[in-house]
Amino acid sequence: MPLLSLPFIKPEKPIPLDVHVIWLPDGMSCDGDTVSVTAAEQPSIEDLILGAIPGIPKVVLHNRVLAAEQGGHEFMQWLYKAESGALTPFVLVIEGSIPNEEIKREGYWTGVGNDPKTGQPITLNEWIDRLAPKAFAVIAAGTCAAYGGIHAMAGNPTGSMGLADYLGWKWRSWAGVPIINVPGCPVQPDNMTETLLYLLYQAAQMAPMIPLDQQLRPTWLFGKTVHEGCDRAGYYEQGDFAHEYGSPKCLVKIGCWGPVVNCNVTKRGWMRGVGGCPNVGGICIACTMPGFPDKFMPFMDEPPGARLSSAAVGTYGHVIRALRAITNASANKEPKWRHKGKKLNTGYENSNYNGKDRDHASRN
Repeated sequence: MPLLSLPFIKPEKPIPLDVHVIWLPDGMSCDGDTVSVTAAEQPSIEDLILGAIPGIPKVVLHNRVLAAEQGGHEFMQWLYKAESGALTPFVLVIEGSIPNEEIKREGYWTGVGNDPKTGQPITLNEWIDRLAPKAFAVIAAGTCAAYGGIHAMAGNPTGSMGLADYLGWKWRSWAGVPIINVPGCPVQPDNMTETLLYLLYQAAQMAPMIPLDQQLRPTWLFGKTVHEGCDRAGYYEQGDFAHEYGSPKCLVKIGCWGPVVNCNVTKRGWMRGVGGCPNVGGICIACTMPGFPDKFMPFMDEPPGARLSSAAVGTYGHVIRALRAITNASANKEPKWRHKGKKLNTGYENSNYNGKDRDHASRN
């Protein structure tokens, strides 16, 4: 998969000791990504906020769900300061799908605060227009913000889209950083904080440009498929499939899309290496993919492509399993010379033989 290869562009403005993170969970969203990230440990939110990681700026987080102000005028001041350039550099995090505010006659889909002059809600779209050009980097947290997700599925009335659809897939911040998509429904906790940590190193000029794939996902997190990290992959190779939930075998035939989905949850787990959909018996429904959910429905039904591939695997998988069973049975036995008694038949030869006897022994 080709990568976005961009040189590190040194910011024109000096980097202060603190980097503010303006996190707006105000798109078409359930706030699930905000809640998920509270479980992160590599690093944790506390590590970032308290400056516990040497060499990087300390994070000042502004998220209305987690903020002490819990919204209101005091909280909104941080958004106005970011807009005015008083918080430069800051990282803008968007959570939730971006609705299309141009397709209706009146009202609004989603907003953050009220305009002091008009008293009308300030839409999320307007905040993105105000803040994105001032941000050091912009992150789409979760699949809804990254690609539109559930709210952008066929038949929706909101015209919802992902952040890159709204700003443009070739958009760059003033520091030259592309939009960064960290998908997941919700986002895997450590994936999000680790991405943020990378940007902090970059802001401190200690890291090159963040490596992203063509879908703007961090390559070290989304460069492999669910299947490649799955403990059940060995069953697939042998054509040994689960036909009901609760089985430890490969889940492809009951709806798992893992072989074609870019996600690291089977390797990373969910919290402290534990959990993650296939790890605990759940199928992968492809929630990290741009085509989610439309291209992966109906869920819990064998994926169309899997029918051909699993049939092909099944053709030789049973033979492989049988051959391995024979080898396993042989390898599960100890060598015959491990026994009691006076006879030694390990093939050992006494090194005290003279040359003639040793030659004679070797010929025989």
